[in-house]
Amino acid sequence: MNARRTVEPLASGRVAELRAAPLTYPLIGTERAAPAGHRQFERSARIGHGDENFRRASDLVLSWGLQLGAGLRPRASSPTVEPDAVCELRLGVVPLGLTAPCRVVAVYEDEHARGFAYGTLPGHPESGEELFLVEREPDGGVRLRIRAFSRPATRVARWSGPLGCLGQSLITERYLRAPLELTAD
Repeated sequence: MNARRTVEPLASGRVAELRAAPLTYPLIGTERAAPAGHRQFERSARIGHGDENFRRASDLVLSWGLQLGAGLRPRASSPTVEPDAVCELRLGVVPLGLTAPCRVVAVYEDEHARGFAYGTLPGHPESGEELFLVEREPDGGVRLRIRAFSRPATRVARWSGPLGCLGQSLITERYLRAPLELTAD
């Protein structure tokens, strides 16, 4: 994994297209029950301890670092996460790879938790929302929490069946390892 990879800028015309596109699911908010027909999951890992680890991990999350660390190639409207930012997450080699358009639907920044959630846009293989949150625990521990709901949105995703769930689980595991690998001294 190469920690030097960066977020590519998304062309202004594509930014406008994605900002105008509707989300592909009815309700915003991973803290709510998943919409009917969507699979919901949550995973977390303790990724460190103390203020410096909290700052480093949350800065990583808010600069698309989990996506980079998981091996995705993000193109985004902004190099850092901000409300209504849009992105295309690419996996694999074009034209055979996947492109997953998303819009940031929430940004969380307070003394105990920092992160964001994005929702899927037309063209994403899944329909749903995913939350990436770095939390400060009462004992000073730092935890990365990933919560999502989704269902297959494209024919290929529906045909993949359990392989699609396996792929999502593998990417989630890579997200959870990214702060440990990318913020290591």
